[in-house]
Amino acid sequence: MADVAQLAGVSSQTVSRVSNGFPGVTEDTRRQVLAAMRELGYRPNSAARALKRGEFRTLGVITFSLSTMGNIRTLEAIATSAAQHGYAVTLLPVAVPTQDEVNGAFSRLGELAVDAVIVIMEIHLLDAATVSLPPGVQVVVADSDAGDRYTVVDTDQAGGARDAVRHLLDLGHETVWHLAGPEGSFAAQRRANAWRDTLTAAGRVPPPLVRGDWSAESGYRAGLRLAGEPDCTAVFAANDQMALGLLRALHERGLRVPGDISVIGFDDIPESASFLPPLTTIHQDFAEVGRLCVEGVLSKMRQDGEEHGTTLVPTRLVRRESTGAPGRDR
Repeated sequence: MADVAQLAGVSSQTVSRVSNGFPGVTEDTRRQVLAAMRELGYRPNSAARALKRGEFRTLGVITFSLSTMGNIRTLEAIATSAAQHGYAVTLLPVAVPTQDEVNGAFSRLGELAVDAVIVIMEIHLLDAATVSLPPGVQVVVADSDAGDRYTVVDTDQAGGARDAVRHLLDLGHETVWHLAGPEGSFAAQRRANAWRDTLTAAGRVPPPLVRGDWSAESGYRAGLRLAGEPDCTAVFAANDQMALGLLRALHERGLRVPGDISVIGFDDIPESASFLPPLTTIHQDFAEVGRLCVEGVLSKMRQDGEEHGTTLVPTRLVRRESTGAPGRDR
């Protein structure tokens, strides 16, 4: 730093202010200092600064799965928002959703020196009814049912499912079949509950629930079954990828969408507008979920955030060509 100061003709304090991004330095001086840094190959020691300040400018992220579109897009949004605030992200996948694995993940993140942790917890633990997170760690949880005990950010899963079912009922369908996600998923559970409650409130009898695993292949298998249900004129798929498989199965069985069966998905993945036909779906704002997770955990670090409670990010219905009024004859 002294060498940079000498070459730039400024004080070491000015070099420190430039390297740390502090205000109070003219633009000409800043350019002189940065040019001297480049010439000398000087780089600020982030580890030393972290030890001095007790702040590492790194957020830990724990997730149980990297195979689902929702988790990948949430993680991408968290990383993008963290970078905008000047933070890096350390990702730690957990292979088995158990309480011991969660505790171990927090221990490892502690060794890696992170300032706070975001947990993407989309499924139930195998060995506990509810998760317990270590005390003394600033934590925000995404996609969970832990709202009474922790700060949680989630999509309004129930609101989106209600909009999907009401859209199909408003088109004139007598009832709506549901292709649900896996049984252990919080999101799948909330979407299925809202589907059932919306039909019941409308005086309709919910058909038997059909379950998939979020994959297009499971949607295809479910579609082969639903194609044989003569009273099935509308299907709400719990995600767009299962809806894609469903569309293929219906096409193979000679059924028209939406002429014979209407299909609506959930997520609004970028490819959904290119399905055949383009998919009506429920849009999730993953970028907003990621932003709120990062801002929530930074607020907790500043000790001006909420101790617990759930923030729901609204969804919206995206109407395309895969839904319509029921046909006269299947």
